[in-house]
Amino acid sequence: MPDTPSAPPVILGNEPGSFPYGVLAERHPAIIRQVREAFPYDPARHRALDALLESCTKGVVEPLPPDAHDRDRWTRWGLDAYVGHSWFDLPWLWSESYFYRQLLDAVGYFTEGPWQGIDPFRPSKLAELDAPETTEELTALDRLADLPPAEQAQALLHGSLWGNRADLGFRLSDASAGAKEAAPGLVADDSDLLWSLLPPSGAATLSLIADNAGRELIPDLLLIAHLLRSGQVRRAFLHVKPYPYYVSDATTTDVLDALRRLTGAEGAAAAYGGVLWAAMTDGRLVLRAHPFAAPLPFAELPADLRDDLAPSVLTIVKGDLNYRRLVGDRRWPPTTPFAGVTTHFPTPVAALRTLKSDVITGLAAETESALVAAEGQRWRTGGTHALIQVRT
Repeated sequence: MPDTPSAPPVILGNEPGSFPYGVLAERHPAIIRQVREAFPYDPARHRALDALLESCTKGVVEPLPPDAHDRDRWTRWGLDAYVGHSWFDLPWLWSESYFYRQLLDAVGYFTEGPWQGIDPFRPSKLAELDAPETTEELTALDRLADLPPAEQAQALLHGSLWGNRADLGFRLSDASAGAKEAAPGLVADDSDLLWSLLPPSGAATLSLIADNAGRELIPDLLLIAHLLRSGQVRRAFLHVKPYPYYVSDATTTDVLDALRRLTGAEGAAAAYGGVLWAAMTDGRLVLRAHPFAAPLPFAELPADLRDDLAPSVLTIVKGDLNYRRLVGDRRWPPTTPFAGVTTHFPTPVAALRTLKSDVITGLAAETESALVAAEGQRWRTGGTHALIQVRT
């Protein structure tokens, strides 16, 4: 979202003690170490990873080599203006995105050779899919059929919202869940408005912009399967990343891994997997992987991607990173209306997000006051709160 006189400043990473500073100073070095241990990389890959570690903690942003396949794209995304500057002094969204671009380069992902196309994060993604907790969550689906259709849909919506916090399993295994708040920690809930855009016999076209792979992608797929099977959605477009991004962001390979996990399960999980498999083969579920995996807000969506989204009656935007891109990664006052900062989006939009970074909009003043009184500012980043916000 371009700067305007009324827009607050973008979030930088140069304030010691802030959440963005911690990501740049601590999380990124830890990710480099984890990637280094994920595969038996050769000495050249180790040297490249060491150089990136030195650069992102003590150095400055380096340019891409002249023959980089995406050099022109990153030039359009502001690279020339940022080369030579500290990673900490740049917009945080841009620094994070460029870090992952350089990490993939260090392990040879983009370079012709034996490591080309090897996802450095795939071992951790597969481990999540194979975890006992995943099996427990899939088994809990067998009890979903006993609920009325509206409750089934709401349970799957909250499963998608909370991702790997396994809220779906909680909802289905807790006999008194129906008498409780639908999702503890929900700071904004426009779910009724969301369902009004997807009426039971609407046969609508839906887009979902995915966030993470593994145990977080499976609930997204389950929600899509339910909407297709119930007839609320005639066709769904699932937007994933064209290459590994932000550790766990979903790619086409991750969708296929999750689909195989579902179809290889038992009971209701396998049935949902069958719905998805059939929908992909007959064109009712379509994957998209647009190259706009960019350090830019969705206000700058390219024309072809806007056109691709436009026929949808609703676009569901999943996760924290996508929320930052949707509203702009800025220091908005939390009571800033969500609708006002998403007018640029080409369709009605619903944000499903667990809070894991500072940016937030659309809160009631009393909600913000209660959160601050109880937790200071920790509620923004701890992953213990979530929201469903809709702009029609």
